[in-house]
Amino acid sequence: MTRPGLAHLVEGLRAAVDRHADWERTAALVTDVLRDRLPGPDLLTAEEQAGDPGGYQSHLLHVEQDGGFSVVAVVWRTGQVTTIHDHVSWCVVGVLRGVEHEELFACPTGDHLVRVGESANAEGSVSGFAPPGDIHRVHNPAEQTTISLHVYGTDVSRIGSSVRREYHLPIRPVED
Repeated sequence: MTRPGLAHLVEGLRAAVDRHADWERTAALVTDVLRDRLPGPDLLTAEEQAGDPGGYQSHLLHVEQDGGFSVVAVVWRTGQVTTIHDHVSWCVVGVLRGVEHEELFACPTGDHLVRVGESANAEGSVSGFAPPGDIHRVHNPAEQTTISLHVYGTDVSRIGSSVRREYHLPIRPVED
């Protein structure tokens, strides 16, 4: 199946990743490419766009031959949420439809989490990050299904996920 806009996007991603910058700079370069070449939700079929009532659904759209990056579409029905987690590599996310709400956490002592920020990433927004400092939880707070496009700096088909670890720690308030 030909996915509208995917070939043009992958071409730009390849050029950014092939600069072999550090993770933080690569995430910034890929953010610029995704912002300029963000496809629409029609990248997915109607069936893929519907999502799964059992949990958010990922669709692997592209893996670079050398494993340098992967492109994954994530479909979130209302209320669907990830665990609190961090990542094995840099990641850039663009919202194709709806809103993706993100909570950011720090783990200052290893025995608890502190919520350090949040953002509501609306349709058309693009943001990126690189470990460390990438602990977050994402969910769809909207009444409509949200679709987001995630570019990871690894071959997710080989490792199974972009998640490095999940955090099942208490969340405490920030201490003054």
